[in-house]
Amino acid sequence: MILTDLLRVPGVPETALSDSVAAALPENLAPAPWSVRSSGTVWFTKAPDAATDALPEALRAQGARAAFVIGGFVRYEETPVGAYDETFGVVGYRIGRKVSATVAFMAVDSPTSVVGGRANWAMPKALAEFEGSPRPGDTFTVAGENDLGWRISATSGRTTPKIPVFSRARVVQEFPDGTLRGCRLKARGWARMTRTQVEVESASTLPDWLVPGRHQGATLEDIRFSLGVPEIL
Repeated sequence: MILTDLLRVPGVPETALSDSVAAALPENLAPAPWSVRSSGTVWFTKAPDAATDALPEALRAQGARAAFVIGGFVRYEETPVGAYDETFGVVGYRIGRKVSATVAFMAVDSPTSVVGGRANWAMPKALAEFEGSPRPGDTFTVAGENDLGWRISATSGRTTPKIPVFSRARVVQEFPDGTLRGCRLKARGWARMTRTQVEVESASTLPDWLVPGRHQGATLEDIRFSLGVPEIL
């Protein structure tokens, strides 16, 4: 994917890349698939009406309606492009009876990961600065580098004993050429249930659908997952 296509990956306003960031992006050093190891914290909410507006245009054109939202912070210890931190907002949606998910918002502190996410899967990764950690009881904070002044923080509360978790999901993204492509995510690891206090600020629409408040969530440990090569749907 050439630079102009990287900049055209659909996403919410907070994922726009500044001219200075775009000019300094490296080549894509790690094509799909990826296998990674990570830890993190996630939270879950019902989808407000604004979450449907956060879906890519190609999905809304097919009648997709938002059903749920997952937000999170991830610390990647092992990836094909090295260690980095990430925050995300995933919108789960329905088309008829079928349920899938799309990454509407994502930010990392690694330019190489920005390129890999956009080039491989059309995930709208932005560049941001992180503080803190995903450990239970700690606060993880991220601030965007563009002019919208967006900021997210998450603090997990008391946790339950850890339990094994397994997940298989399909992630669907709209590519710059307008096609919808899906890839398989397979994950396993450990989770502790918790309540997470989330703060979201932005001059744009991010808090309208990635809503602040105290939400049901989980802290994640030793999560190993793979993300496959996307296929046109």
